[in-house]
Formats: sequence, C-alpha cells, structure tokens
Amino acid sequence: MFQFTHNNFNVLDLGRSLKFYDEALGLREVRRLEQPDFTLVYLSDGKTPHELELTWLKGRTKPYDLGENEFHLAFTTDDYEAAHAKHKAMGCICYENPGMGIYFISDPDGYWLEILPAK
Repeated sequence: MFQFTHNNFNVLDLGRSLKFYDEALGLREVRRLEQPDFTLVYLSDGKTPHELELTWLKGRTKPYDLGENEFHLAFTTDDYEAAHAKHKAMGCICYENPGMGIYFISDPDGYWLEILPAK
C-alpha cells in the first residue's frame, strides 16, 4: 500500500519562492534540510498530510527547463472569488477556463498551480 507524501519543485530563488507560496496559497514551512550544495524546504497547507518540497541548488543561476509544462499541482479554495481576485492582483494568473470554473497561477519558476472551488 502506498500513499502520497510530497511533490518536489526545484527553485532558483528560495526566498522568493517561499514568499510566493505563503502569499498566494498560505503554504508554510514545516521543516528544512540544509546541505552544503542544496537546501530542501517542505511546505504544508496545515490541513492535509501532503507537502510541497522546494529544492534550492546553491549556485545554480540558469532557469529550469520545464519542457511543455504539462504537469501541475491542484488546490481547492473555499472562497474562489476572493482567491481569484488576490491572484489577479498578484499578476500570477497564467490561464483561465471559465467554462470549467478553474484557473491556473504560475509560481516564480514557471510551475503551474490549478485553483479549483471547493465542492
């Protein structure tokens, strides 16, 4: 039997990413592993056991190649309209599908995050 634990995104600027995930989605750091060449930071929504692991490779300056970026993480929100207004003000909405009632935001490294209304 298996269960989800976390997903990983590699980031260029750890501070910028931590600020984005806190402001945009309310994700908070729950633990950190510092190594000479890299840092791992685990973020949590405080409600589910699933975490987002941010990996910062120290010294990397080249943006990550996300290919066609055909992957994403999805989040639900109890107040879809307020979330949409907040993300619009932040300038991070990268795609909207009003017919499906969803939209996507993009983090500082170009990863897409789907926003869904809670059912």
